Amino acid sequence: MDPGQGESSPMTTILMFGSIILVFYFFMLRPQMKKQKDQRKFKDEVKKGDKVVTLGGIHGKIVEIRDSVFILDIENGGKIKVEKSAISMEYTTQVNKKS
Repeated sequence: MDPGQGESSPMTTILMFGSIILVFYFFMLRPQMKKQKDQRKFKDEVKKGDKVVTLGGIHGKIVEIRDSVFILDIENGGKIKVEKSAISMEYTTQVNKKS
């Protein structure tokens, strides 16, 4: 091997992998964990009488809350049972800002 082209030190390799892991954490994992925390908080704070939008685009008003489901009152007096995980935080906040 040419003396000018020495092998890279193990410390350089470790620092390189460490920096890649940090970038991955701060730009991908951390924002995703924050978003999940915000969604969980939103679903826990939803109460009877709130207007919500489901992921399927159904607009309704919560009339009953059970363990893992909401009963929504939709137009013309219809009621449907919806899983808590099917409520969209983004669409619900947009709709409630317009009202």
